[in-house]
Amino acid sequence: MRVIGTVGLAGSGKGEFAAVAERMEIPVVTMGDVIRAECRKRGLDPAEHHGEVASALREENGPTAIAEASLPHIEAALERHDTVVVDGIRSGIEVDIFEERFEDAFVLVGVEAPFELRRERIDGRGRDNTEDGEGLAARDERELGFGLGDALDRADVTIENTGTLERFRERVTEVLA
Repeated sequence: MRVIGTVGLAGSGKGEFAAVAERMEIPVVTMGDVIRAECRKRGLDPAEHHGEVASALREENGPTAIAEASLPHIEAALERHDTVVVDGIRSGIEVDIFEERFEDAFVLVGVEAPFELRRERIDGRGRDNTEDGEGLAARDERELGFGLGDALDRADVTIENTGTLERFRERVTEVLA
């Protein structure tokens, strides 16, 4: 059994990491799906209120709320697979939850890229800009406020995603294998 968590700022390559895992038939549990589901439950558009609801969940249920809500999904995937990827860890406290639950089977992968490159990627997607105008710097600040920097510092493996997409995919495949 292996649980591989990913951590990184927006546009760093976590989504592509997950896509490579899925192509390798490794299930991916996306912590953001918990937030999107909660947005819909509250009658809010996830594209517009994702950050707001993520903050609210942590305020209402504690800083581990999203990680804890992800555990049943991870455990269900582990019933059918030897490896599961957990996409989108945002804090050292969330890392603690996964390390406590999965012990030595948990590996944290940091995905890093410079600010300007991340901004280019996000602008190219055309889907990440919220209606309230939150820019990438503000989003970084919010996520770092959750403790993302601490989680990045604790990564067992770090992938610098500054080269070609092909090279990044090769590196992800090496980590997943």
